[in-house]
Amino acid sequence: MAHDNPSVEAPNDRKRRPVFVTGCHRSGTNLLYDMLLSAGGFAIYRGSLPVFETLIPRFGSLARRGNREKLLKTWVRSKGCRRTGLDPDQLSTHILNECHSGGEFIRVIMDAVAESQGVPRWVLYDPDNVLHMKRLKSEIPGALFLHIIRDGRDIALSLKKMDGFHPLPWDRGETNSLVATALYWEWMVRNGREQGSRFPSDYIELHYEDLITEPRETLQKLGRFLDHDLDYDRIRNAGLGRLSETNSSFRDEGETDKLNPLGRWKERLSRADVAAIEAAVGECLEQTGYELSLPAAERTPGVGEWAKRALYRNYLSAKVWLKQNTPAGRMANLSALELENEPAALAQSARL
Repeated sequence: MAHDNPSVEAPNDRKRRPVFVTGCHRSGTNLLYDMLLSAGGFAIYRGSLPVFETLIPRFGSLARRGNREKLLKTWVRSKGCRRTGLDPDQLSTHILNECHSGGEFIRVIMDAVAESQGVPRWVLYDPDNVLHMKRLKSEIPGALFLHIIRDGRDIALSLKKMDGFHPLPWDRGETNSLVATALYWEWMVRNGREQGSRFPSDYIELHYEDLITEPRETLQKLGRFLDHDLDYDRIRNAGLGRLSETNSSFRDEGETDKLNPLGRWKERLSRADVAAIEAAVGECLEQTGYELSLPAAERTPGVGEWAKRALYRNYLSAKVWLKQNTPAGRMANLSALELENEPAALAQSARL
């Protein structure tokens, strides 16, 4: 397996640089990823590489060979590994010898996948990487980051419907859970924007709404950033993944709803719910280009809103830190790897 892939040795050649698609869950990360794959020129990999959310918290720093050996025992039995289409023994050798960080683990695997498919670059999709862009940039200097942002009111509605975010116990009522979920959206978006601001020439934000309503123009702009031909007609004809099959949290409610994913909050949330959300995250909505719908008198945040916002910001940040830096974090859930036939003891630890 050669390791002269241009994504490593020629990071200034933008046509060959690796790409990360990030953003809050339910923001259209999967759709954008499938659009890029449908454009051609990117390695097609349908697996998961949850390095910072699962693997490093579970096995520890990859700077230690012993941790890499433990990781490999799990990784080679995962669907993610099988989906690379690579020889696991050969891949394991390179991981053991060359991977001293999460970024290097991603690079070695994805460079090998791209090389095996005869394409010059790769793109990886993981919403949670929006929290780890600074780290990824230090470990993969040539990386480019696409941060897709969606209206936080639609995110709150979608994540709540699919039980995708678990508020603190006292916030699990209807309105409180919507507000807590909106605060999670704000925390994710602000994390991404702050980290991306550190390398502005290699970071771009785009809106989910623009990708839906003006796909041709949005893809042209993105193509210039990536130095990649994102021809809309070719993408539509290829139709990989979510371009042909919806993953809408409302897919059980009829075809019409599936085809109209924008602004559902306007019809589905009460005025009181909208007021509570806009009071909590209105500033972030406006800063990311979304107009507020209610008069200031109905959505002015009070002491309670500011306190809840601070609580969730600290709570979510602490969870990430604890997961990465404490023994309890080593018991991270391994479900993202889609393990099969795992030993009972490992399966039990993965569920804790």
